Amino acid sequence: MTEASHASAYQSESDLEREMIRLLQSQAYEYLPITSEAQLVTNLRVQLETLNHIEFSDTEWDDFFKNKIASQNDGIVEKTTRIQADHVQILTRDDGSTKNISLIDKKTIHNNRLQVINQYEIGQGEGGAQYANRYDVTVLVNGLPMVHIELKRRGVDIREAFNQINRYQRNSFWSGSGLFEYVQLFVISNGTLTKYYSNTTRNRHIDEGKKASGSKKKTSNSFEFTSWWADAQNRPIQELTAFVKTFFAKHALLNILTKYCVLTVDRDLLVMRPYQIVATERILQRIEIATNYKRLGTIEAGGYVWHTTGSGKTLTSFKTAQLASKLPSVDKVLFVVDRKDLDYQTMREYDRFEKGAANSNASTSVLKKQLEDPNARIIITTIQKLSNFVRANKGHEIYSGHVVIIFDECHRSQFGDMHTDITRAFKRYNLFGFTGTPIFAANSGSGGNPRLRTTEQAFGDKLHTYTIVDAITDKNVLPFRIDYINTVKVGAPDDKQVSGVESEKALLDSRRVAQIVEYTLQHFDQKTKRASSYEHSVVINVGESVRTRRRVEALREKKRVRGFNAIFATASIEAAQRYYLEFKTQQKGLTPDRRLKVGVIFSYGANDAQDEDILDDEAFDTEGLSGDAREFLESAIKDYNGLFGTSYDTSSDSFQNYYKDLSQRMKNRELDLVIVVNMFLTGFDATTMNTLFVDKNLRSHGLIQAYSRTNRILNSVKTYGNIVSFRNLEDATNAALELFGNKDARGVVLLKPYQDYYGEYVEKVTELLQKYPLGQQIIGESAQKDFIALFGAILRLQNILTSFDDFEGQDPLTERQAQDYRSLYLDFYAEFRRDRDSDKELINDDVVFEIELIKQVEINVDYILMLVEKYRASFGDGEDKEIRAEISRAVQASPSLRSKRDLVEDFVDSVSVTGAVDDQWQAFVAAKREAELDTLITDQNLRPDETRAFIEAAFRDGQLRTTGTAITKILPPVSRFAVDGGHGEKKRTAVEALARFFERFFGLGSGGES
Repeated sequence: MTEASHASAYQSESDLEREMIRLLQSQAYEYLPITSEAQLVTNLRVQLETLNHIEFSDTEWDDFFKNKIASQNDGIVEKTTRIQADHVQILTRDDGSTKNISLIDKKTIHNNRLQVINQYEIGQGEGGAQYANRYDVTVLVNGLPMVHIELKRRGVDIREAFNQINRYQRNSFWSGSGLFEYVQLFVISNGTLTKYYSNTTRNRHIDEGKKASGSKKKTSNSFEFTSWWADAQNRPIQELTAFVKTFFAKHALLNILTKYCVLTVDRDLLVMRPYQIVATERILQRIEIATNYKRLGTIEAGGYVWHTTGSGKTLTSFKTAQLASKLPSVDKVLFVVDRKDLDYQTMREYDRFEKGAANSNASTSVLKKQLEDPNARIIITTIQKLSNFVRANKGHEIYSGHVVIIFDECHRSQFGDMHTDITRAFKRYNLFGFTGTPIFAANSGSGGNPRLRTTEQAFGDKLHTYTIVDAITDKNVLPFRIDYINTVKVGAPDDKQVSGVESEKALLDSRRVAQIVEYTLQHFDQKTKRASSYEHSVVINVGESVRTRRRVEALREKKRVRGFNAIFATASIEAAQRYYLEFKTQQKGLTPDRRLKVGVIFSYGANDAQDEDILDDEAFDTEGLSGDAREFLESAIKDYNGLFGTSYDTSSDSFQNYYKDLSQRMKNRELDLVIVVNMFLTGFDATTMNTLFVDKNLRSHGLIQAYSRTNRILNSVKTYGNIVSFRNLEDATNAALELFGNKDARGVVLLKPYQDYYGEYVEKVTELLQKYPLGQQIIGESAQKDFIALFGAILRLQNILTSFDDFEGQDPLTERQAQDYRSLYLDFYAEFRRDRDSDKELINDDVVFEIELIKQVEINVDYILMLVEKYRASFGDGEDKEIRAEISRAVQASPSLRSKRDLVEDFVDSVSVTGAVDDQWQAFVAAKREAELDTLITDQNLRPDETRAFIEAAFRDGQLRTTGTAITKILPPVSRFAVDGGHGEKKRTAVEALARFFERFFGLGSGGES
C-alpha cells in the first residue's frame, strides 16, 4: 500500500473515509454496516452480553437500557461520568437478584471489543433531531459510540471539521436515545493534518458560544485547545494514515480511554497529550523495574521529567501519582512542593482533578497522621514539613514502606540539606522530579549543596523531555514578543565597577520610575488588547437623577473587562513601593474608566540580593519585613480592601488569604496589573494574563519561569506572550533560550520582527482594496471564498501588529474602510450560517471565519449612545446625516449589535431632543423587551410567571440554561397520547424562540447587563 503522504492522486473525502476504515479493519476493528438506531441498540446489547458473559432477558435489557444507559434525563456530562467514574452498573434480574454489568473493562483492556461504523444518519425530525445529519466515522467500544472522527478532504482547513461537530452536538447527538452523547474523544482530519480532543472541549466551546457577547468568562475550549498526536521523541504524527496506525492501535486507544483521561471535580473531561502519556508511562515502568530488581532507595529507582513551564505538569504529575498509588507494591505517594503559595496552587489543581485526592496538610503533626493512615494514598506536603517530620521522627515505620516521592519544580529542591535528609531517612523509595527548567552544569551556580549540583545528580536519569521549542511548535504554549524599551538612562551606570546594589539604587531615580509608569499607562490597553474605551460623556441636566450618573460610572467601569491583564516585576521591595506609589500619583488625574486597578504583593525573602538565576522562594513571611516595608504593604492592602470591599492585612493568616484573593481576581480579570518582586513569577498560572512588564535583571531559569507567566493558550486573539522589558535582557534571553530550547530556539520562541508582519499586511491590504473595492458587490462562490480567506489573514496580522508601538498611525486601512469590510465579512458569515443550518452544502466546508478577532474590535452600546448624542446635538446643521450613517455602519460592523439593528435604528428615529439619551434608551429597551416577551409567551403558549423568572435568571447568569428542569417548568402540559408526548418538538421551538429573544436583548441594559 502506498502511504497517503506519498500518494499523488487527488483524494476525495469518501476516498479518505474508505482508506481509514480499511486501515482500522486491518487493526482488528470489526466493520458494521449500521444505519439505524434500532441496529445500534441491538448491537450494543450483544456486545455487553459478550463482555459480561451474560444473556439479558428482553425485560432486563429494556429496563437496563432505559434506566442505566439511555435515561432521558442524562446529557453528555452524566454519560461521560458513567464511562470515566461509574462504568460498572447494577442490573436487577427478573428473579430479583443483582449483577454488576461493566460498560467497559478497565482492568483487562483487551477484553473490550472495537467496531467501526460510517455514514450513520439521523433524519430530520428523527428522535427530535432538528436537521438531518450524517456522521463520518465512529468507533464503538462494546457497542457504545466513544470516538467520533470527522473528515474533510485534503486542502480544507481542519478547523472546519471542528466547527462541523458543533452542528452535530447542537442538532442531533442528543436525539433518540442519545447514544452519541457517549462520545469521549473527537478526532478531526483533512488527511494531511489530524488532531484529537475531549468531548468537554467541544461541549464547553458550544456553551460559551451561546452566551452572547456578555459572556463573563472565556475559557480554553476553543480550537486552539485541540492536541496533536506524537511519538516518544515529540515528533508530530499528523498524516491520517500514520495517526490511525498509532493512535487507533487497539492498546493505545483503549489505554487513552481507560487510563489517560481525567474527569475533574467540575466534571470536565481532560485527555492527556502524547508527551504527558509518555512521561507517565516511563515513571510507572521505572517503579516496576526498580521494585522487581530490588533497586528501591537508589538513584537508579528514580529520574526526572523535563516538561516546559505551561505544558501541563500538574495534570501529568497528578495522573502519575494516581496510577502509582494503585500499584500493588506502593504504600504511599508523596507529592512534594517547596513553597506555601505553590502548595496552595498545586493543591487546588489536584483538588480540581479529584476532590480529596490531595490530602494537603497544614502542619507536621497532620502530616504524621496522614503518613500513618493507610487510606491516605496520595499526600501533598512541602519539602520543609517533610524535612521537619524526618528530623523529629527517627526510625519511623513509614521509612521502610514503599514510598513514591514526586517533587514538583524539582530544580528548587536541590539546594540545602533538606533533600539529603529525606533521601537518607526513607529506605524503599522512588524519587521523581518534574521541572520546566532543569539545572545543568552550565547553570548550576555556586549556591546550594555541592553534592547536588545538577538535576541529574539529584534525581537520576532524564526520563522524558518536552522543551519550550516543542511546546511552541505544537502550539501548546505561545511564543513571546519582546519589547526592549530604552528609558532615558537617568543615573543608569554602565561602569562595571559599580556594585549591583549601587546600580539598583541608581535605577530607582524618580525621573526614570515616572517615565516607565507613564509608558506603561500609555501603552497598557494596546499591550493587553483592551477594546478601545469610548468616552460616553453624558451632560447631566439640572434635576436629572443620580441613578443616571451612577449608571454612567458603572458602564465606564465595565468597559475595562475585555482583553487581558499583566504583571509588573520589580527588582526589590523598595522598587515595588516606588512603582506602586508612582502609579497612584499618575492615575489621580485620570477619569475612573481610564484608571487601572493595581495591586501589589511581596513578602520577606531570604534573598533580596540579586540572584537572577533562581527566583527566590518567597513564603508568606511578613514578620521578617522591615518596619517601612511592612507599613507600606499594610497601606497598599488597605487600598485593595477599599477597591473590593475586603478586609485583609499583613498578619500571617490574613496575608495568605490576601494572596489567594488577589490570585483569583487576577484570573477573573478583576485586577488589571499586579506589582511583584518574586511572587507570582514562578507558581502563578492564568490564561487571562498576556503581558509582563519587567524592570528586573533575570537570567536562565528565572527568566524562562517569569516569561512563561504570559504564554498560556486561551483563544485566537491571544497569539503570543508580551514581554515589555525596561532593561537590556537581550543577551540573557538568548542564552536562556539556547539552554532550555536549542541553539535555533530564537526562531521558534520569539516572534519575527515588526517589518516581517507589516510588509505582509500592507501587501494583503493592497490586494483587498484592488480586488474588492468597497461599494462593488462580490459575486460568485469563488470570489466570496477568496475574500473571506484574504480578510481573515488581514485580521490575524492586524491582531499581531496592534501590539507593536511602531504600528501606531501606520495602518493603510482607514477605520471607516475597516468597518465596512467587517460588515461585509459578517454578512457572509450570517449567510453561510443560515445555509449550513438549513443543511445546504454550499461552500461551507472550505471556509473558516475569524469571528473571535472581529469581536475584539466590538462596538458597544455606549459608543452608539455617544453617537446618538452627537446626532441629536447636530440636528439640521448638515453633519447629522453623516453621523446617522455612521451609526448604521457601526451597528452593521458589530457582531453582537447587528442582530439588534432594528432596535437601535428605531430608537435613533424616536429619540427626543431633551432629556438624557441614556435614560431614554433604558426606557425604550424595557418597553420593547416587555412587549416582545408578551408576544413570545402567547405564541409559544408558555407559562407567563415561570417564563419571566426563567428569562430574568438567564440575563442575571449571562446564559440561557436549556437543559435541566427549569426549562420544563415553563412549557405547557402536553397530552400523553401525542407522538413523542409532543414534548420534544414543543421544547425545541420554545428553546429556539427564547434563544432568539435572549440574544436580541442581552447586553442592552435594562435587566440584563453584559
